[in-house]
Amino acid sequence: MSDSAARDRDAAETESAFSHPPVAPDASAAYGHHPDQLIDFYTPRDGRSGAPVVVVLHGGAWRAQYDRQHVSPFAHFLARRGFAVASVEYRRGGEIPQQRGDGPVAGRWPETFDDIAAAMDALPELLVRELPEADVRRIVLTGHSAGGHLALWAAARHVLPEGAPWRLPVPPPLRGVVALAPIADFTKAVELDVCSGAVGQFLGREEDFEERARHADPAVLLPTGIATVVVQGATDLVVPRAVSEAFVDTAARAGETVGLTLLPEVGHFPLIDPSSDACAVVAEEIAQLAW
Repeated sequence: MSDSAARDRDAAETESAFSHPPVAPDASAAYGHHPDQLIDFYTPRDGRSGAPVVVVLHGGAWRAQYDRQHVSPFAHFLARRGFAVASVEYRRGGEIPQQRGDGPVAGRWPETFDDIAAAMDALPELLVRELPEADVRRIVLTGHSAGGHLALWAAARHVLPEGAPWRLPVPPPLRGVVALAPIADFTKAVELDVCSGAVGQFLGREEDFEERARHADPAVLLPTGIATVVVQGATDLVVPRAVSEAFVDTAARAGETVGLTLLPEVGHFPLIDPSSDACAVVAEEIAQLAW
C-alpha cells in the first residue's frame, strides 16, 4: 500500500472511531480532589451479577485535549458484552510549561502516575459502592495507546524500583492486561518519534529522562508475572507495530511470555471503535482473561 493510501485509510479509521457520540456513564465517583480524578462506571447491560470488571485507561498521548469521553462508546460496547466497566480519568499535560516542541505538552510528572496508582488503589471500594454487579476478584486492565502504556505500568507496580512512591509490595490483584497499541517501549517510541515526541515531553529534561524511565517504561519493568496480551494493528501509523514488537521481544528475554495479537489491515483507532471488527477481537481477548 502506498503512503498516500495508508494515510487515507488512517484518516477514515480515525473519523469512524470519533464519529460515535459520547455515552454517559451510569455512575461516576471521585478518587481524589482534582477535577480529573474521576472514574466513570458502566453496568453490564445483560443484567448479570458477578460480572468481571474491565478497567479502561484512555489514550491521547497523555495530552490534556484527549479525555475519557472519546472512549465512552468503547466502554459502553464492553458493558453491552456483559462486563462491568470502570473508565478512569487522570491528569494529563497542559498545566505545566512545555519542555520541548511546539504542540501541547504530554503528561505530567509525577501527577499522571500518582493518579493511576490512586485510582487503582481506590477501585475495589468504589466498585462495591457503585457497581454491586461487579466481581472485584476478576479485574482485567485495558488501555489504548498512551492508556495502554499506563495499563502495563499499573500491572507492574510491584516491580518498580525500591523507594518508588507507587511501588506495591505484592502484585496487583488482576486477572490480566490487554494493552491496545500501547506505547510500551520508550526506547523504540523515542526512536520512531511516536506522537511527536510525547515520551520525551512526558519524562522531561534530558538529565531526568534515564532515571524517570526506570520508573515509567514498561519495557524496563519486567517480568511482572501477570498475564498480558498486546493487540496491535499491523498498519498502525500512530504507534507502529515495531513498538509493541520491541516490548514483546524484551519481555521474552526477561523470561515472560506476552501474547501479541497482530491484526492485518488495521490501524490505530479501530481497536476502540465499536463499529469495527477489531473491537470485537479486543472484547474476545478481554473475555479470555476475565471469564
